[in-house]
Amino acid sequence: MIQGISHITFIVSDLEKMTKFLTSIFDAEEIYSSGEQTFSISKEKFFLINGLWIAIMEGKSLPEKTYNHVAFKITEEDYEIYAARVKSLELEVKKGRSRVKEEGRSLYFYDYDNHLFELHTGTLNQRLQRYRDASNN
Repeated sequence: MIQGISHITFIVSDLEKMTKFLTSIFDAEEIYSSGEQTFSISKEKFFLINGLWIAIMEGKSLPEKTYNHVAFKITEEDYEIYAARVKSLELEVKKGRSRVKEEGRSLYFYDYDNHLFELHTGTLNQRLQRYRDASNN
């Protein structure tokens, strides 16, 4: 039986740059660094973001940007705080798809290795209700 997500791993070209990205935007807590040792396929670091284990491993950047992404839930009240954090790192912000207010707001942005992240204020239930409402019109 699946109990939930164990961890998410990102392959990144620069561990220190990604460390700044994770700690500056997500308040990630660094809990492990392999240093020069290699226990897996490359040097790595582990972080916790609100209890979620994020691993970063040194390697080649993704060759291109896609819409595959990881979305983190934030409150509507915190949206501008997070938008300022993203802006402070001069990251590429992707124009989000058009939404109605009932679905919440999203901020899409790329890290330095072409991974797409989203900060989203909505919930699954809000999205499903919006789709039901649209289908009934």
